[in-house]
Amino acid sequence: MKNSYESPFCTRYASPEMQYLFSADKKFTTWRKLWVALARAEMQLGLPVSPEQVAELEAHVETINYADAEARERECRHDVMSHVYADGLQCPHAKPIIHLGATSCYVGDNTDIIVMRDALALVRRKLVSVIALLADFANAYKGMPALAYTHLQPAQLTTVGKRATLWINELLLDLDELEYRMNSLKLLGSKGTTGTQASFVELFDGDTAKIAELERLIAREMGFEEVVPVSGQTYSRKVDAQVLATLGGIAQSASKFANDLRILQNFKEMEEPFEAHQIGSSAMPYKRNPMRSERVSALARYVIVDTLNPAFTAATQWFERTLDDSANKRVAVAEGFLAVDSILNILINVADGLVVYPKVVEQRVMRELPFMATENIMMTAVKKGGDRQELHERLRRHSIAAGKRVKEEGLENDLIDRIVADEAFLLKKEEIETILNPRNFTGRAEEQVEIFLKTCVQPVLDRYSDSIGEKTELTV
Repeated sequence: MKNSYESPFCTRYASPEMQYLFSADKKFTTWRKLWVALARAEMQLGLPVSPEQVAELEAHVETINYADAEARERECRHDVMSHVYADGLQCPHAKPIIHLGATSCYVGDNTDIIVMRDALALVRRKLVSVIALLADFANAYKGMPALAYTHLQPAQLTTVGKRATLWINELLLDLDELEYRMNSLKLLGSKGTTGTQASFVELFDGDTAKIAELERLIAREMGFEEVVPVSGQTYSRKVDAQVLATLGGIAQSASKFANDLRILQNFKEMEEPFEAHQIGSSAMPYKRNPMRSERVSALARYVIVDTLNPAFTAATQWFERTLDDSANKRVAVAEGFLAVDSILNILINVADGLVVYPKVVEQRVMRELPFMATENIMMTAVKKGGDRQELHERLRRHSIAAGKRVKEEGLENDLIDRIVADEAFLLKKEEIETILNPRNFTGRAEEQVEIFLKTCVQPVLDRYSDSIGEKTELTV
């Protein structure tokens, strides 16, 4: 349809896998799986639920009669009861026991937790793929000297690979947070209307051991070790806020990487992939815009702002439950995941095709290196009998003059020629050029890359070896 709004997350950005996790099919089949789990647990604990009723419910988990549910919802204005009704039409023998003892949040909130768990697993898989690709890049360029910056001004030297470890390190921090969040997720369980389980007290004639076992059985069937210990009608909305904060952390790291790459592309030191027939500008045919990195920055900004939605929701819940979380929650949580999925799709694509221009990197290093090497030059000249204080003053004057030539006249840095021509230094050009080997100025950068990849990255790649190798095809 071209005459109604379509989310760009669906048409341009997010993967089919992530879109499925927030689809109607995933939601409502999970509702039905939860009704199966509830019925089976109630049967095992002695309530009047038969194996035939459970089997009938299981047989219709995937065959949802949407038209019946939608027609019913137009009448009763209640989504859960509409699907209870629709399931009952398909399961006439099980109809009397569907949703027995439960409230709406039994299916709604438990499904939300299940969907977030599965979505976090997909995010983790893609995050590990990005880390693996950047690790290969860091290793390949671990020894290539490059300008490092503070305040976006040339400072000392680093290596291209060492800079990549900074991007990887932040993603590892995000992975740690994601793993913690996944491991701490708990199912809501079967808590009842206000969290007191009063309906189950009635059903089980006050047998609290059976009520606890009911939750354990449901949680186990849905793949969880634990349920929340206490709740109102819903699980605490702080869980959504914590999950979105985790996604926000990934967005921050992705944006940092994307912004660095955009600047490096401006410097012409590095580029994101640029396809043979890609057009950079409708007006300027020569342009190679960093459109992938720009998209990452844009989507990251959206996610970072989106983290406020569940935070406000958690802060404004009243007592055991209010409904003002519902409309916000179904947009904010879903789109947070869809956006991060989109970001990681792009990062996989970019990290898999990063381009480095060694000659440009070297040229930019050599323009600045004479200034950075002045102390080393001075020490060498002192060893030849020069006066340290006099040489320092001469270097200061020569540096100012060379800097003026570069900045005001647009000419090359001639500091070395000035030093060679100054008899006070007693140095030949060949001697200074020996000092000006860029590798002499990168410190432990190469060694740091090797240690970092071995001790911090490789254990992660070993742990998630089946996640490595993810490829993404960008829609546009």
